Order: sequence, then C-alpha cells, then structure tokens
Amino acid sequence: MPTMHGHRARKRFSQNFLHDAHYIVRIVAAVAAQPGDRVVEIGPGLGALTDPLVAAAGHLTCVEIDRDLAGRLRARYTPSQLTLVEGDALAFDWAAFAASDARPLKIVGNLPYHISTPLLFALLPIAGHIESQHFMLQKEVVDRMAAQPGGKDYGRLSVMLQQRYEVTRLFIVPAGAFSPAPQVQSAIVRLRPRPAEALEAVDGTQFARVVTAAFTQRRKTLRNALAALLDERAIEAAGVDAGARAEQLPVAAFVALARQVGRLATFSRPAVAADPVSGAAI
Repeated sequence: MPTMHGHRARKRFSQNFLHDAHYIVRIVAAVAAQPGDRVVEIGPGLGALTDPLVAAAGHLTCVEIDRDLAGRLRARYTPSQLTLVEGDALAFDWAAFAASDARPLKIVGNLPYHISTPLLFALLPIAGHIESQHFMLQKEVVDRMAAQPGGKDYGRLSVMLQQRYEVTRLFIVPAGAFSPAPQVQSAIVRLRPRPAEALEAVDGTQFARVVTAAFTQRRKTLRNALAALLDERAIEAAGVDAGARAEQLPVAAFVALARQVGRLATFSRPAVAADPVSGAAI
C-alpha cells in the first residue's frame, strides 16, 4: 500500500488522500468559510483541506477515525485552532453537537464509499442546524443524489435528500488528484437545506416508509409496491397514478403519498374512552 508523508494508507478506512492544489483551492472556495464560522471536517486525513479551512475560519472541528492521523492533527494544531473528535462519524452524536451552539454548521469531508449513504441519512435530522454541506464522493453516488425523475440514477437517495436539501453537483475530481489514486471518479456535491417556508409538512417516518417501499422493487407499479401501506384508491386520492413506477414520481408525489398514509393511520386509530366529567382519557 502506498505511503504519503510517512503514513500508510489503510484499506479498511478507504483512505485516498487529496494532494492536488488546484482542487484543494476549488473545494475551499466552494465552502467559503469565514472567520467565526462553525466548520466541521469529516475525515481530515493528512490535512490537505484542514490547513486552509483553519486559516479561513480560525477554528475547525474535525472527526477522524484513524488514531495515527488523529495524533498528527493534535501535534500540528493548537486547541484554539482545532477541536478533534477521534472516532467514527457514524457513531458521533450529531444532534447533541448541533444543539450545543446556535451557529449554523458548515460541514465538509471526503467520504469513503462505504459510509457515504449512511452518513448522509444520519445528518438529515440536523438539517435545520446546517448552513451547507460539501462532500467529495464517488461520482456515481453524487449522480444518484442529484438525479431527476425518469432516469436510472433516480432512487431512494435522490428523493430523501432532495425533499430536505437543494442538491448541486459542483465539479469532478480526477483519480490523479489523490494518493493512492482510486479506481473511480470523484465529484464534489453541495447540499443546502431548503428554506423552512419551502418545506412541505410531512411526517418524516411516514415519508421514509413510503419512499423505501416504493423503491425496494422499483420496477413494480405503485399499486403493487405500496400495497402494504396504501390501496389503489388511496394512492389515486393522493393525486398519484397508481400505475406509475417510483422512478417516474417527483418528490412532491412522495410527500402526498406519505400524507395519505398519515391520514389513514389517524382514521384507523381506535377511539379512546373519556371520563364524562373531566374529559380525560380513561
């Protein structure tokens, strides 16, 4: 396995270190960190982005799972420059961290393939605390995140993220910009939370259930894919064609279906007996 600056890249952490100055400058410019911003870097590695981000924001929080790299970071930066969280970003308590400071988060990171989707979903609950996210991912993952209805890349990841964020693919980063060079192309994606006034009122759990069921067997029509949640009449009542397939639906249609699931669940709940005097449930 190749080494860089004395560190041996570890396969188990999917380590590919960015070293091309041109792309480092472009990524840092996209993040646009300002003094006093609350910036978090996931997987800082050898610090290619860490140095300019610290210089721009004044302070950075880093989440690093590799103990050797964490040790290098401690030796390189003062506590006033960097707060280091040594551990797995998937196990980090993002909700508590987000709530600990009123400033919105700018999150940036070069995410390994095996944690990219789980981490994107783990960050969804704190979207209201985020100003922006800039991630380097496999190009095929970014294509799925930004895909529009009707294409082969459009799926559960597209819908779940686009309901909450404006997703924009910024630019491709070639394999030669890394050491060791990966076998795939990478791309930078920006996620900005949609304004609160633009968000559709929908129960997150019901929305996730509908989207997951619809795409689990994506070639099935909705009347079959959603049979355990909604019958054909209920699907049509939501304003959605029961003969359509999930890949054809815009995000708004999944919102409408999730609302319908919620309405039916409310109607089917058993009545609760109440005390005739106090009105309290008994």
